[in-house]
Amino acid sequence: MPSRRWRVAMFLLAFFAVPLGTRGQDGPHIGYIYPAGGRRGTTVEVSVGGQHLSGVTGGNVSGQGVKVKLISHADPLSGDQLSALSSKVRQLESQYARIPEHRRTGGNTYESLVIEGFKNYCKKLKAARMTPKAFLSLRERLRDPKRQPNAQLGETVSLNIIIAPDAKPGRREIRLQTSSGVTNPLVLDIGQYTEYLENEPNNKAPDAGADKSLPVIVNGQIMPGDIDRFAFTARKGMKLVAVVSARELIPYLADAVPGWFQASLKLSDMKGREVAYTDDFRFHPDPVIQYEVPADGKYVLEIKDSIYRGREDFVYRITIGELPFITGVFPLGGPAGAETRVKLTGWNLPSDVLIVDASKSGPRTIPITLDKDKCSSNAMPFVLDTLPESPESEPNNKTAAQRIKLPMIINGHIDRPGDWDVFSFTGRKGDEVVAEVLARRLESPLDSLLKITDVSGKLLAVNDDYEDKGAGLVTHHADSRIGLKLPADGEYQVHLGDTQHKGGSAYGYRLRVSLRRPDFELRVVPSGINALSGMTVPITVYALRKDGYSGEIALELKGAPRSFVLGGGNIPAGQDRIRLTLTVSRIPRSEPLNMRLIGSAVIGGKEISRQAKPAEDMMQAFLYRHLVPAQDWVVTITGERRNKITFTVLDEEPVKLIPGRTAHTRIAAPQGLLDRKFQLKLNQPPKGVTIKKVLPDQRGLLVEFSVDKELARPGEKGNLIAIGSVEVTSTYWSSSSRKRKRGEKPRIIRRRISLGALPAIPFELIAAPGAEAAPAAAARK
Repeated sequence: MPSRRWRVAMFLLAFFAVPLGTRGQDGPHIGYIYPAGGRRGTTVEVSVGGQHLSGVTGGNVSGQGVKVKLISHADPLSGDQLSALSSKVRQLESQYARIPEHRRTGGNTYESLVIEGFKNYCKKLKAARMTPKAFLSLRERLRDPKRQPNAQLGETVSLNIIIAPDAKPGRREIRLQTSSGVTNPLVLDIGQYTEYLENEPNNKAPDAGADKSLPVIVNGQIMPGDIDRFAFTARKGMKLVAVVSARELIPYLADAVPGWFQASLKLSDMKGREVAYTDDFRFHPDPVIQYEVPADGKYVLEIKDSIYRGREDFVYRITIGELPFITGVFPLGGPAGAETRVKLTGWNLPSDVLIVDASKSGPRTIPITLDKDKCSSNAMPFVLDTLPESPESEPNNKTAAQRIKLPMIINGHIDRPGDWDVFSFTGRKGDEVVAEVLARRLESPLDSLLKITDVSGKLLAVNDDYEDKGAGLVTHHADSRIGLKLPADGEYQVHLGDTQHKGGSAYGYRLRVSLRRPDFELRVVPSGINALSGMTVPITVYALRKDGYSGEIALELKGAPRSFVLGGGNIPAGQDRIRLTLTVSRIPRSEPLNMRLIGSAVIGGKEISRQAKPAEDMMQAFLYRHLVPAQDWVVTITGERRNKITFTVLDEEPVKLIPGRTAHTRIAAPQGLLDRKFQLKLNQPPKGVTIKKVLPDQRGLLVEFSVDKELARPGEKGNLIAIGSVEVTSTYWSSSSRKRKRGEKPRIIRRRISLGALPAIPFELIAAPGAEAAPAAAARK
């Protein structure tokens, strides 16, 4: 068995050595917050794990009524500090282990002497943030074989979250504020019930701390192989609901399969018999149990990862009690500008009917909830639209199709397994008709299958799954969509069923059948931007085009000072993604600035404007990427920039790039920049495009581009993002001037210093003259 001293030293090495030299270029990042929420009217101490959090001063929470106060920050130690502390731990433990208990002064224990010596040595090393409490925590973690160091979670920040009594309950987002700017956002849940933190160990004997507190929200973390158990008292007839939030808190893990904490939930009675088990709720990974209690007594709720993984970011919240919980609504949407009577299904609901008043709302998706005993149920999405609506009318199968007139939204159900709903309409040759299902995106379990046939039954188009890139939290895109240009005048039929041949009252849908309605949505990445004063940074905007809209989209900043400049703010026709630049103000700001990005386009003779939704580009399970929506788009100017070098693109027209040829653009820049060995490199350029050389020009620089005729793709448009740098030379002597030997030469170190990005350089890749005619001439021969 390894000695206590050996275990302490090895844990310190493992825990602190991982982050060394791993600082990337992504800026401050947080991976978890624990607990991930708190009750209104309370102050909650939380731990936040992350990386690159130096100079943390606090944090910001979206919405009103929640404040953040910094307690402490435990950051990784330097290599020298790590080595010195490891040696000191061994020395202290060896020193005090030899002193008999009766000879220790002041009643000090072995542990207290080691801790005090460690604390004093930390101050000497200027590592005072490693407090005795933190050291004790490290020792506990050392004794727990389940714990595994992770560089991305290597720094820990302790915060007080102060929640006002009138703070609105529900999902918020928290970001930490550091000397390098703001972090990515994480979910912070403002709860309505008593909160409880798990008390380890609770893997065998259940934790009874939450007993008699129902309804209650239990907070915990799962480590490798961990099982958490909680005991509580329930009474006969209670309609118990247990709702897990895990994947909802941290939607994607980049280094884990399937890409999130896959919780499983088991309920056992007083005799240890399993009475309920689940590892999901319909198509959601987070499990929900509903159980009608048959007898008074003790019950045990057990949570674990389905494949026994775990880590600090496997955080969960379980809400337990006779909770109002909505499982379904019908219809799934209604007309904007009117009231809709909605039928509800679920558990512990005070009513099965809700009137949704959208008389003052335009087309959008809104959350609907139901209140019981001054507490709200879970929220369900409800979509508002401006098209005419009609309920499904049975029978409407293959032999008795329901007649509709375009455009139309039909609200219906797949009533039973194997059911097909069929709708007929009259179309004209050349009409571009769209049939689209909204079901899974509105919490219906329907896995739709959509077909369009002519009146004779000939299949013209079919679709199972349509990927909606705007639904960043959806991994199984189960809704269907068909776009079809009608081949002739006549009657057509739309057939809707379930791919898995399931059905029932829960399998609701909204089916839109109409001519094309060209439109678009926008996502801007990242949701948080950090920059020094006057700096230019790249951002990415995604265009989610709808119903075949392929035109240009002009981008404009809103809510930002005039000194903020957007470079290359135009999404070319036919493109779904554009990289552009944002140049921030020259004046630093101590607080993040909330901004908006607006996209405008002319569609059908009318100007349409859409606000871009901020998003994080998150990786799932090493491979898949998702645009996960965030609540705010924030910019932080972290401080003064040392170099005041600025660049301006002088050419108003896009650079014409022709395969096999060179092209030029002029950049206004300080004279003499090339004397400092200035370099310019393209960041994520189009294939085949490189910078050949940078030459002096009357107003600054002349940049020459080279275009490879084999790799370049004519027709592509966008922005070139270029990063500038200069060379800096430093001189180091191996000894002081007094001890320097005659003839000794200094050590010369050269390194490159980034000047940041230049404003976006618009470009067009066009075919060389005659290049299009050559293949046609060859074909004629």
